[in-house]
Amino acid sequence: MQKQLSEQTVLITGAGRGLGAALARAFAREGANVAINYRQSRDAAEALAEELGPKAMAFAADVTKPDEVEAMIAAIRETFGAPDTVVHNALADFSFNGDDRAHLDRLDWASIARQGETAVGGVLHLIQALRGDFAARGHGSIITIGTNLVQNPVVPYHDYTAAKAALLAFTRTAAKELGALGVTVNMISGGLLRTTDASAATPEAVFDIIASQTPLGRVTTPEELADAALFFASPWARAVTGQNLIVDGGLVFG
Repeated sequence: MQKQLSEQTVLITGAGRGLGAALARAFAREGANVAINYRQSRDAAEALAEELGPKAMAFAADVTKPDEVEAMIAAIRETFGAPDTVVHNALADFSFNGDDRAHLDRLDWASIARQGETAVGGVLHLIQALRGDFAARGHGSIITIGTNLVQNPVVPYHDYTAAKAALLAFTRTAAKELGALGVTVNMISGGLLRTTDASAATPEAVFDIIASQTPLGRVTTPEELADAALFFASPWARAVTGQNLIVDGGLVFG
């Protein structure tokens, strides 16, 4: 059975900034050991670890590279013990600016593949590196980060949305296979968040439009989405797997 959050080690990929940092703060607030993964944002990740205290540490790895993921997991094992929960938040470089997005007439397959390599390939490598630990313990939790654009592609970010749709499918197939090990696999899908590095390029008028169309009347924050991850990682979600929880203030009903 999944441990209480205060007893867990939680690995968050892409946690040096933005939503990842909010996720790290949420789990640290609940007393978990927090492994802060980063690819390029070393200074930000180490500053965050210092902010969160002795139960947090930054670990470098490009999740698209299996050998780097294996080395990172080994380092986490040595420091905190193998992760009980993994939140796969890492995102290939992307800017949410509808005016600057790639339209179909100039979109190339490499852009879609690059997004998929991080979204789907990254969590595949994490599962492979941790499968033995999960099997030995008989429990674990994997949480992927999706997008409500799959249900409502109001701005057609073709490459990003296609990769997240593939990640949703992979989340469900992984839940089917890993259930036998006592591992739950779920997705949290947000909309536009106010504000992360990725959404900083979004015009203010777009935030206003989304807020006006959302039942709660505001744009969701990274902190609000991060709190939803606590549920999936907790023993309260022990019978929940293969699900996609949309956290966007009710903009999209999933």
